[in-house]
Amino acid sequence: MMDALMGIDVGTSSCKLTVFRKDGTVILTDTRKYPVYYPQDGWVEQDPEEWWECICAAVSKMMADDKMKEVNIKGIGIDGQGWSMIPIDKEGRVLCRNPIWMDTRAADLCEEYKRKIGEEKIFEISGNSLEPSYTLPKILWLRRNRPEIFEKIDVVLQANSFVVFKLTGKRTQDISQGYGLQCFDMRKGTWNHELCSQFGVPERILPSIYNSDEIVGCVTEEAAKLTGLKAGTPVVAGGLDAACGALGAGVIAHGETQEQGGQAEGMSICLKEYIADPRLIMGYHVVPGHWLLQGGTVGGGGVVDWVKDTYCYEEKRNAQIRGTNTYYEMDELSKAIPAGADGVIFLPYMKGERSPIWNAAAKGVYYGIDFEKKRGHLIRASQEGVAYSLRHNLEIAEQAGAQVTELWGMGGCANSQVFMQIKADVTGKVIRVPRSDMATTLGAAILAGIGTGVYQDYEDARNATNKVQKVYSPNAAVKKVYDEGYAKYLRLYEQLECLMTREEVQA
Repeated sequence: MMDALMGIDVGTSSCKLTVFRKDGTVILTDTRKYPVYYPQDGWVEQDPEEWWECICAAVSKMMADDKMKEVNIKGIGIDGQGWSMIPIDKEGRVLCRNPIWMDTRAADLCEEYKRKIGEEKIFEISGNSLEPSYTLPKILWLRRNRPEIFEKIDVVLQANSFVVFKLTGKRTQDISQGYGLQCFDMRKGTWNHELCSQFGVPERILPSIYNSDEIVGCVTEEAAKLTGLKAGTPVVAGGLDAACGALGAGVIAHGETQEQGGQAEGMSICLKEYIADPRLIMGYHVVPGHWLLQGGTVGGGGVVDWVKDTYCYEEKRNAQIRGTNTYYEMDELSKAIPAGADGVIFLPYMKGERSPIWNAAAKGVYYGIDFEKKRGHLIRASQEGVAYSLRHNLEIAEQAGAQVTELWGMGGCANSQVFMQIKADVTGKVIRVPRSDMATTLGAAILAGIGTGVYQDYEDARNATNKVQKVYSPNAAVKKVYDEGYAKYLRLYEQLECLMTREEVQA
């Protein structure tokens, strides 16, 4: 029998499951999509039970594959999107749909508690500002607006800990997801009793905190029947998707930085020392003894998908005729447009914006369109706008004291050579893309490998699994163009911010 590890990624648009050999090569992988619900303005939800149905279907199919006949899964690691709020009752039932990280319904409550407790105190303890995208404001919203549900809560889970619960029956909280609750002490890695009391959050609904590589349970008989997994297979606590992606990309030491090109864009800087900035996101890495200073934006691969679905019908048809794919055809159009998109600038604030502007009412904007502009200009400007948002976060991080020399790219966008070169040119940073474009599930699997002893330590795991596939170096010839474009990008938001307020949107 060949030993292997399974990684499960609960993403925004889909779940991905991958079985890896010890060296990080893929034995099998499966992806299942599930819906996102938009019941009201500012509300963005998913049903965790639909996640579980997709995971069960995918695992069952994988376990029945002939390739798995001689494979022994040594352990399972799960990563998940951040800032979930999944209330579970004592019988293990999900009490309502999960408001995901794009949900901003609690904006007014955030302002209320900032005044009540004080922004400085909240930031000093939690390392993060109180913003509606986070988990805690959603708990506060539920308590105020759905008290009949709130009183039934036994525990609030995160995306990965929900899947851990379904597999093992254990109700847990991994340390890397603690950043979603501003009653979490970011220096100590524990719940803060005083802030729990001031926010009015009963500590009984907050699970015990575990290291991400810690075995918290084993696959139950019931879960084994639903999935085809072997009962008794160890399951580790897992972690935040961005943190697992950083691990899978090889970011494990101080100063190393992951560039995340998934549904959202972002960066995660690995730190051995505590550095926080209220404009950014501070959390624990899944690697013990390290933090991640993060910038997380709404616009990323989701912007590319929106452009594809909204404008690129011809590219879809060409892809079918030529045997390519729509993203390739879009990149071909983008390549034909010069750097700077002939003056078209895009603000990628497609569902409000997170760091560093933290404006739940921000909107996407194309500027510079005229009769000479074509679809290729919109594609190119969209890619450049996402790259500008990445640069914005990197510059704030450097102002805070973090040093970034190069980036390790991951996510679906890392498959686009055009997009990755734009990011390198805009940021002025070398971007290294590992061999696998499955860095997130690989990171989750590595956690299982650490917990079960497959790897001696994190350095051993990185040496075994991390191989660089492509390196993108910034092009000095286009730097001036992008410097000018970036300056316009910043000025555009500054000029439009007064229109992008909650009051204006509601009016």
